[in-house]
Amino acid sequence: MNVSRSLPVRLSPAGGQYDLLRLVDSCCSPAHLPTVRAAHARLLLQHLPFYPSAAVVRVKLIQAYAACSALPAARAVLASSLDRTNVFFNVLIRALTRASLHRDALILFASMRPQGSSCSPDHYTYPLALKSCAASGSLLLGLQIHSSIARTGLGANLFVAHSAISMYARCGRPDDAYQLFAEMPHRDVVSWNAMISGFAHAGLFGRAVAVLRELVGLQSPRPDAGTMASILPTMGDAKTKDITFLREVFDDMRFRGIIAWNAMLSIYAFNELHVKAVELFMRMEKDGVEPDAVTLATVLPSCGEVSAFSLGKRIHEIIKRKRMCPNMLLENALMDMYANCGSLKDAREVFDSMCARDVVSWTSIISAYGTRGHGTEAIHLFESMRRQGLEPDSIAFVAVLAACSHAGLLDVGKRYFDSMSSRYRITPKIEHYTCMVDLLGRAGCISEAYDFVMAMPIKPNERVWGALLGACRIHSNMDIGLLAADSLFRLVPKQSGYYVLLSNIYARAGRWADVTSVRSVMASKGIKKLPGGSNVEIGDQVHTFHVGDRSHPQSDMIYDKLDELLGRIRGMGYNPEVEGTLHDVEEEDKEGHLSVHSEKLAIAFVLINTSPGTPIRITMNLRTCSDCHHAAKLISKITDREIILKDINRFHHIVQGVCSCGDYW
Repeated sequence: MNVSRSLPVRLSPAGGQYDLLRLVDSCCSPAHLPTVRAAHARLLLQHLPFYPSAAVVRVKLIQAYAACSALPAARAVLASSLDRTNVFFNVLIRALTRASLHRDALILFASMRPQGSSCSPDHYTYPLALKSCAASGSLLLGLQIHSSIARTGLGANLFVAHSAISMYARCGRPDDAYQLFAEMPHRDVVSWNAMISGFAHAGLFGRAVAVLRELVGLQSPRPDAGTMASILPTMGDAKTKDITFLREVFDDMRFRGIIAWNAMLSIYAFNELHVKAVELFMRMEKDGVEPDAVTLATVLPSCGEVSAFSLGKRIHEIIKRKRMCPNMLLENALMDMYANCGSLKDAREVFDSMCARDVVSWTSIISAYGTRGHGTEAIHLFESMRRQGLEPDSIAFVAVLAACSHAGLLDVGKRYFDSMSSRYRITPKIEHYTCMVDLLGRAGCISEAYDFVMAMPIKPNERVWGALLGACRIHSNMDIGLLAADSLFRLVPKQSGYYVLLSNIYARAGRWADVTSVRSVMASKGIKKLPGGSNVEIGDQVHTFHVGDRSHPQSDMIYDKLDELLGRIRGMGYNPEVEGTLHDVEEEDKEGHLSVHSEKLAIAFVLINTSPGTPIRITMNLRTCSDCHHAAKLISKITDREIILKDINRFHHIVQGVCSCGDYW
């Protein structure tokens, strides 16, 4: 913390004008408002109106009151000034704009010209007014202001032109913004950034990227951190080629400040390229760039997604060293990271240490318990949140309903679902209906789940039907499974996972001809099963394994270790559960295929690269199969290791052969 800016200077009882102005200049937060008022009163007692520099004093008072969020007092100083100029107005308009009081800013702007030529808007005023027009969607007033700018000859001013481009783009006139941009006789990098940002905020992501490509092609001016920040809104669901292009732009930048690093990290995180986000952060550390709170809040979720537990712990130490907490955004991100890395203990410690918690905080910890099958604990937390006066929101209900589903708490889940509308006036969304179908289906109430789907007031989507199909696979209900599959194939005809589930239902019923038929349909449509992938962290590197993977430098050692493990657990009665492989491999290779699933390879890799007792943390991109789940339980017992396996549905925390899911998954 900068002490010189956080505490105003002390004033001696006999302080003169110079001391008073130093005092006023030092006031920069609402806590300093009494000091500003006291200094103002002293200046009045010293006959402020008769000072030769009275205008400067009043401007400083307006700035100080605005910085202290005392805008009425700032207005009062302006109103009492007989010698006011456009500088007075500019200071107050800027304060109103920063406070998002755009209507007030525009009213004050409109009052300037009638007060004489000394109060006419200038190249500082117009950009502020245009910014308020853009923020409030006041296109008509923006057009009038732009017309005034043209009459005064200020249109060539770059700062004014940039603001006009932003105003047109944000008021729904991107073509007018581009025309203005194209007509500029000189364009600096800020001009290009304004146009990129304009297209981005207008939702014209393709055009924003096209403008950036044009800028890069010119080679001068060069993109800067502002460019990265401008393009960021376009990258929420970006194409791979555009992300690669952005990384090239980033790498080619001469000066990469924290804004540029944060933007690139966000692009990776938004597009679920979590391994790349983690790698970029580690490069940032290597380059000696100090992260800020935004950096850490951005990369922590990626650490959780790839189980980069060691890096997450190191980030926690950075947060402690920099004394960044209390900071609810960071604390919530830390809690999520620990929970997603499988360390419920650390997540709970962060939660318990928080000075203040919002609904997001409670929802995160409820979800952390729920995804591990600790439904009772999740419900206790939900009720504690309510007792502390926080009303659950829509997302909190998703968390508690999912917790009920994972733990088989059927009646409790039904009560919570009913209470959403009856008690909290929350209209259930598709996510809540999905949870209920999953809850009913896992509990074996397949017919009730189907009736629930058919009675839904909103059209069921693929996740609803997918939950029902998954339940039909677990409970071997072919009749309803076929109905669910038919709906899914109409909704998402090329989603391989649902063909796999249907194939497994047929396999359990011994209908091998139908299994072959499903495989034939997949082949004819060019549908391939998404290969399973498992991520593990060793040291500062995330390693990814796929089924049958032999690309890793330690492959020979990994396979030797895996053969040893499988031999040992066979002695404990393990027999490969081949059912889950019938849809995608030939009969003679069923067992061999199971033995090289990605999670088994990841377990073997961690065992040969860590010391005894080190927990094994694995993150998967698919649902773990029953064979790997069974094998992991036995391996945890013979190796005396905790295995924390996170698949796309939930956590499996296995200790001494016992899984937190209770085999209810």
